[in-house]
Amino acid sequence: MIIHTEKQRVDKSGSLDSESLIGSFYNVGGRRLWLNRSGSGSPSVVFIPAAGMVGLDYLNIHHKISQCATSVIYDRSGTGWSDHVKLPRSALEVTDELRNVLHTAGVPAPYLFVGHSLGGIYAHRYAQRFPDEVAGMILLEPPHEDFLTNTPKFKKRYLFQQSFIILRALLTYKKSFRVLFNQMFATWPDEIRESLIEYHLKTLSKTMTERKNLNSELYEEIRKGGNLPEIPLIVFTAMGIDPFMTPITSKSFLRDTLDPFNNIKNTVYTKLANSVPRGENRILKSAGHTTIHTDCPDEVVEAIRNLIDLINTHEECTSE
Repeated sequence: MIIHTEKQRVDKSGSLDSESLIGSFYNVGGRRLWLNRSGSGSPSVVFIPAAGMVGLDYLNIHHKISQCATSVIYDRSGTGWSDHVKLPRSALEVTDELRNVLHTAGVPAPYLFVGHSLGGIYAHRYAQRFPDEVAGMILLEPPHEDFLTNTPKFKKRYLFQQSFIILRALLTYKKSFRVLFNQMFATWPDEIRESLIEYHLKTLSKTMTERKNLNSELYEEIRKGGNLPEIPLIVFTAMGIDPFMTPITSKSFLRDTLDPFNNIKNTVYTKLANSVPRGENRILKSAGHTTIHTDCPDEVVEAIRNLIDLINTHEECTSE
């Protein structure tokens, strides 16, 4: 049952305007959660943002997918224009909330989750907990426990360079990140782009805040949750330099660690994809981690449509 919905948008100052048709607010568990649903058809495609990111960051793909299926973008509590909550949160809390807001908004299962980075952990946990509601997953560079022991170590020779880079970043970070966000959201409508950039510039630390329990509690939840259900899965590996790392990391460190880490990612993600019968690891040579969906939107859209077709074909076969 929908307890309460309210049409609103964010204006250029970051405040809310109730006259817009962009998104709605749903009262779930005493909090208002922002969600936008567009299109029709099954399965329902649900985008789960990366740490520090929000639903409107995926507007480019959301619009394209809504032409062939139900597409949903949303802000979990503590992020975007949903109500504030203390971060970080457990995957149990986040997946309970996601399930409740989807049910409250009347978004029908089965779901095809598109989980970006930390959002991939939440998609994974949802599939473990509610396998009958999940038809497939697309994971854009999800965190994985194997990275804890395999990530290249920071070498002392980079210390001076990195200290200088961090000092420079502290003095000019808003200017540097504004340029990056302008590039990232270049095709977004003006009124949405400006609000989105202002939000991100004010909440740059939220990425680290959301990820604080990633190295312990979240991986423990996944480990204890059991195997993934046997659903179609596509994992994307981004092989390019993340542009959002360049203002805070020395070029020499990025250059020297990129190839070794890409090899590690490819191995880890191939293993993850192979954990289910219909799993696949797709490599994107020119994409960065944060910008994977704006660097290669056509490839992500194609993958979503591939799984929609596969899921619907499977449903037709099993119903005959």
